[in-house]
Amino acid sequence: MKKIKKPTRKTVFKTLLVVYVLISICFTTLFIDGMFSHDYADISQCVLLNDGWDITINERSWQNVSLDDFRFDPVNKNDTVTMVKTFPADMDCTGKALVLQLKQAAVIAYLDEEQIYEYGWERINQGKTVGSGYLPIDLPDNYASKTLTLLFTVAEDKAFSRFDPIRIYEWKNIYRIILTENRVPLFLGCFLTIFGLVICCITVFAMLFSGKFSRILCVSLFSICIGLWTLCYYNVLLIFSMPLYTISLLEYLTLYLAPIPLVIYMREDVKALNHPFIYVVYQVLLAVQILATTVFLGLHTIDLVHCAATLKYMQVLILCNLLYFILVEFMNLRISRQLVHRLFLIGMLVLSGCVGYDLVFYYFNRYLGISISSTKGIASVGLVIFIVMILISFYINLTQKMMQETERNFLIKSAYTDELTQIHNRRYCMEYMTRIKEMENVDYTVFCFDLNNLKVTNDTLGHAQGDILIRSAASVIVDAFEAHGIVARMGGDEFIAIIETADSEKISSIIVEFRNNIQQKNKEIPNLNLSIAFGYASCNPKEYNIEKIYQIADDRMYENKQQMKKSSKKPLDSENAAHSPAMV
Repeated sequence: MKKIKKPTRKTVFKTLLVVYVLISICFTTLFIDGMFSHDYADISQCVLLNDGWDITINERSWQNVSLDDFRFDPVNKNDTVTMVKTFPADMDCTGKALVLQLKQAAVIAYLDEEQIYEYGWERINQGKTVGSGYLPIDLPDNYASKTLTLLFTVAEDKAFSRFDPIRIYEWKNIYRIILTENRVPLFLGCFLTIFGLVICCITVFAMLFSGKFSRILCVSLFSICIGLWTLCYYNVLLIFSMPLYTISLLEYLTLYLAPIPLVIYMREDVKALNHPFIYVVYQVLLAVQILATTVFLGLHTIDLVHCAATLKYMQVLILCNLLYFILVEFMNLRISRQLVHRLFLIGMLVLSGCVGYDLVFYYFNRYLGISISSTKGIASVGLVIFIVMILISFYINLTQKMMQETERNFLIKSAYTDELTQIHNRRYCMEYMTRIKEMENVDYTVFCFDLNNLKVTNDTLGHAQGDILIRSAASVIVDAFEAHGIVARMGGDEFIAIIETADSEKISSIIVEFRNNIQQKNKEIPNLNLSIAFGYASCNPKEYNIEKIYQIADDRMYENKQQMKKSSKKPLDSENAAHSPAMV
């Protein structure tokens, strides 16, 4: 029976930390939501003006109309719409404001033929867009029993096919009501925008050192666009006294630009399929997206064709991109089954469903005058879920790449590292010597070392003691020579050091340090009997060939070893070891 592995303290701590963060976010969100909505029932009291309207659209008239049920064919550019209603005599008229939901039209408001408000007529005469959104109209304190006339001139084709409810609120509460009713989009839009800006700044700086953060830059740009679009779409920016046409322009601009970083983000997933046709389709979609965005925004800038007229084409293009990316992720799942692709696919499906719902809502409302649901704008929620999925996918992908890079570095290090001593091995030394050979006028000295009595130690005390002797030899050589160059184990009981100097005084001081290290090591480890024979040779103006110098150093090391054997039949201490320091 398989034993169940108990979670470690680190895992439990991480889990508790995640739970704490989630609970903190929930309580903070509820607290902020309560601050917005605690008095909503009081401030949202209004007079609903949906009944009793006389309406004229071009030459066609209707009497005593209720806006709840009134539907008509979508109005087109330059159509005129007149709405007339008489206020009751018993109305409270102090500090009130009329709130219209304007849709691509200019408006003039009259009270008993006296103009009290005008918006957008000058822009229509100049061929400019007027935008859509909430339009508060300040009412005088004596409007009771008077006749209200609203005269609209439509600025775009197929602008609307029904009227939204018209309400009278207290003027001081209008912006509070807008923020409270749209507090979820406010939170989401602010979060996405601030998050995108912060990540964008960090990523731009990080990309100066590594290009692997380019995908997270795409996510941050996408987040900024969607955050600003959400704030514009729900008219939250009205609290900054921005005109409707500016908010609408920013809404279109961010919506049209948002798909570009998303398409660029998908490039790696498309290339992973290694399918030429799929990649060609990707290139076509990217080119069409960039071209369409450039053309549509350019036409809007010169007031030739406004974004309101090209919106349906951009929506079709966005849907094509979403369907294509869903197909790409399904294909990636069939190939790799990686969690990254599953998360991204879930996010893409959620986003597609939310965007599809909003598009259906938009088209039913605009062209048929039918409100299929009281819930609208869920695309922003889908976008938040999608961005969270992207971030999780990116984090997992980045973690996997870092693990692969760590593994690669480990394999490279293993290829150039001696397993027993953890210093460089023969392969590394040979490549280092090749690099020196390719350089000119480089001062260096080669030391060759041979560990005495290793075979005797292995035979009498065992290989474990022999390994201690080898590691001790490596330690004393590294301590003396590595600060001045490289140290490597050539194999068995042979070591090498290549230092970047040919100065005899410096070499002598290093040798003294080396001998002292051997004595200290023998004192630290009882019965170690560490003894090392060595020889060295330095380059000079007549000879720079590293291979010849290495051979001379090796020959001198062998001579030194023979002298040490002759001087005593017992293991020799290195302080009695003769050496032959000579310049080539």
